[in-house]
Order: sequence, then structure tokens, then C-alpha cells
Amino acid sequence: MTRIPHETSGEPNPLRVLTLDQLRRRTSMKWRTHPEDVLPLWVAEMDVPLAEPVVRAVTEALRLGDTGYPAGTAYAQAFAAFAGKRWNWEGLAVERTAVVPDVMLGVVEMLKLVTGHGDAVVVNPPVYPPFYDFVTHLDRRIVKAPLGADGRVDLDVLEEAFRQAVAAGGRAAYLLCSPHNPTGTVHTAAELAAVAALAERYGVRVVADEIHAPLVVAGPGFVPYLSVPGAERGLSLMSASKAWNLAGLKAAVAIAGPGAAADLARMPEEVGHGPSHVAVIAHTAALRDGAAWLDALLAGLDANRRLLAGLLAEHLPGIRYRPGDATYLAWLDCRGLDLGDDPAEVFLRRGRVALTAGPPFGTGGAGHARLNLATSPEVITEAVHRMASVLP
Repeated sequence: MTRIPHETSGEPNPLRVLTLDQLRRRTSMKWRTHPEDVLPLWVAEMDVPLAEPVVRAVTEALRLGDTGYPAGTAYAQAFAAFAGKRWNWEGLAVERTAVVPDVMLGVVEMLKLVTGHGDAVVVNPPVYPPFYDFVTHLDRRIVKAPLGADGRVDLDVLEEAFRQAVAAGGRAAYLLCSPHNPTGTVHTAAELAAVAALAERYGVRVVADEIHAPLVVAGPGFVPYLSVPGAERGLSLMSASKAWNLAGLKAAVAIAGPGAAADLARMPEEVGHGPSHVAVIAHTAALRDGAAWLDALLAGLDANRRLLAGLLAEHLPGIRYRPGDATYLAWLDCRGLDLGDDPAEVFLRRGRVALTAGPPFGTGGAGHARLNLATSPEVITEAVHRMASVLP
């Protein structure tokens, strides 16, 4: 892979700061789901200390007792400034935003605005499993448009899915994962513009989950869905949670294109009471003052991708791995190892390495596993050695 390095501004690599002993003191899901002899490389939590600007902002809020309900547009303003500097996108209009509890609950609220009971929601498997769970719990039906063999959106397949979605005469939405989880694919401006054109042709409303947007390598660059021609009626969800490891501090920003402002305005006011005020403070500080920390993280993740690719080639050549241009997740094709549909179960049981199982990601997930790269090189190295040990 050709990479344009990120500037680190002297920041240390956050992935090389904490020891395993320090990490095992954490009480979050990643570190409490499995026994201590398991290396947890599954759920999307990073093995990093928080960026100092975030720590300062939260500490000051607690010192002041500033722990009430969220108010104002500081989070959206910070995201607009970040988008302008990072992605050269000046189209994030603060007046067309709302703060929501987190990205997936925001997705639910957006789908409520543009679809009704029994309507179709198109997804691109293999994709983040909660897409299925939240959509079906909302009493919408899933229409699948699987990714192509190259891990990218297949526009012909997507068009057929749109055609099926609206065939019964109801409303329909397309839940776009951008960048894509689990493959790390970064959709291009041309691809997104083609998606927008198809959506308009078939009357499908696009809701884009863009939670991994800050975690894109410098070369390809992230393209916000709402920045492409034809996306004016789209809706987007963004958050600082993935990039700065703030999953436990819940908040996200819902953004409407110019043609969707009236839709977003119909969202109940009570939804905006759900985010944590302290989370909004933390996310705002990350976006405003955490760029140097983020760049150091991105450089560390890029090194980890190269490390993982080399280790797999040496010790597990039966695994096919195409390093993605975004996220800190590695999508491993383990079908060549003959470990069945769920190789993650084998790696956990025999190798004491916890990965995320592939089958729940839907079509294309069987025989795959997702590995979380956001840890130290030493942990990645040990994990691959353990995984290799399960083979005869």
C-alpha cells in the first residue's frame, strides 16, 4: 500500500503507551467479557490513553459540577470546523444539525423520519451487525445489496436492491456505512455521487453512518456523503467516539442535507436530551484540540496494518487480508484455513484470541473474522502467533 504519512506533531503513538497490565484494569466490555488469559481483539475499543485535551475538558466539567443536560451547538460547530480543515468540506451547516444519543440511535431516529412500519432499508453486507438488529427491531425489512468481490459497492446490485425496496409502493431508505465496517473501504466521490443519483431516481432516502470518518488514511481521504452532487436529501450521522475512543461517553451529531432540513426538524425534542452533556464536552474538545493526537494514532494504525499483513503472510498465509484505508478493523478471510463458518470461535477456544465472528455481518461473513488493530504491535504479534498455533 502507498501511504502519505500523517503529521504527528511530536505526539507519541497512543497505541504504544499502555501495558497489558494497565489495560486489564479496565472494566469495559472489551476487558470483562473474556477471561484474563484471552487477548481481546474484538469489540471496537482502542487500547489507548485519552487525548489530553479531552481529559482536561472532562476534568474541568467535573470540577465545576457541569453535569446537567446538553445545550447549544458547540459540538456541531466543532465538527463543522474539523470537516473544513480535514476534508475541505464547508457544507456542514450547523443550523441543519441535531445532537443525538449515539450514531445507531441516531440512525433509528432518522429512519423513523423517512420510512414507516414495514418499509425497506437497504444495506451492504457484510456490514456492522447492529444494522440488522436495529432495523428489524424498528419493524423495517432488510433488503441486501452485497458488496462486490473487491469489497466496494456494486452499483448494479444496489440498483436492483433499490428497485426491490420500492416495488411494493412504500417508502425506502439506504443505510450507507461510510467508511465501511468491517472492510475499511473508503467510498470515492464518484461512487457516492452515483449512489445519490440512484437514490434520487428510485426515491430512496440515504442515511449515512459516518462514524469512522476521522479514521481514514491521508492518501484516499474521506468524502462526506452530503458533499456530493445529488445528496441534498440525505442524512448523516457523525461522532468523535470511534476516533478518540469515547464510546462510553455517548453523543453524536445528526446532519441534514439542504433538502432534508424539514425532516430533521420533525425529530422530537426529547431525542436531544439523550446524549450525555459531559460526552458533548469531551467530543467537542477532541474535535477542536485533538488533531495532533489523532494524527499520531493514524500513523500508528498504519504501521499496525503493515505489521499484521506481514505477520499473516509469514505465519498464516491461508488468511487473505486486504488492508483497508479506514477504521482500525481488519477483515480476515479465513476460508483457506478450513476452520468452518466461524473461525473466530476456533481462535478463541484453541488460541485464546477473541475476534469478532464473521457470520453476523451477513452475506459474505461466513469463514471470516474481524480483528481490532487498535492495540500495541506486541499484542498483535502475540495474537497472530496464538492464532497460528491452532492449525495442525
